[in-house]
Amino acid sequence: MRTSSVEQLILDLFAGQPVETAHFTAQEIYLQLKPQLPAVNPSTIYRALERMTRSGKISISDMGKGAAVFEIVGKERHHHLVCETCHQVITLSDDTIRPLFDELSRQFGFEMTTNHLVLFGHCPACRRKK
Repeated sequence: MRTSSVEQLILDLFAGQPVETAHFTAQEIYLQLKPQLPAVNPSTIYRALERMTRSGKISISDMGKGAAVFEIVGKERHHHLVCETCHQVITLSDDTIRPLFDELSRQFGFEMTTNHLVLFGHCPACRRKK
């Protein structure tokens, strides 16, 4: 399947960021690409993101931004802890989470397709303030 110019620009946007921190809302992607593609409209971006999510090029998740965020599916899977108070994001290696996925698969015969786990809570600094 051929990658459209919009899809390629989206991939380039992600490629220019560290994998652990490259999480963009559709609106943020639109605003980043608008200078390069002045005629692009938000629906074009949404459709491209939908195609890219279905094809497994990017993933979609909730990072507590109030809108879904997208990120490129890279070779190094990672996961996050997000503080609900200060919004600090702690990146976890897949090695930390993989045993949980493996145990759930073993125990329930469940084939895991999640490739980006986000858990919400309160960081130590915010807990001390309470």
